[in-house]
Amino acid sequence: MKNILFIALAIFAVSFTSCRDAEKEAETETEELIQEMKDDGAEVKVKEDDGDLKIKMETDEKEVKIKQDDGDTKIKIDNDGQ
Repeated sequence: MKNILFIALAIFAVSFTSCRDAEKEAETETEELIQEMKDDGAEVKVKEDDGDLKIKMETDEKEVKIKQDDGDTKIKIDNDGQ
């Protein structure tokens, strides 16, 4: 009985940790893109609506859009610019 409980607890801990790592990885990628675009001198526009966050950054060569809502992050990169 203890073995079953231990195995169930271990599976739960691993699944929880892997979800948290994926969220952290997405956040890190977002922060990295923002910093890269700021270093390139991009114009940054931030818009918040009802818990949704939209970030639009553009330079002459590149346009990046980041949308975060309900824990999901979507990133769109256009290397052609305007």
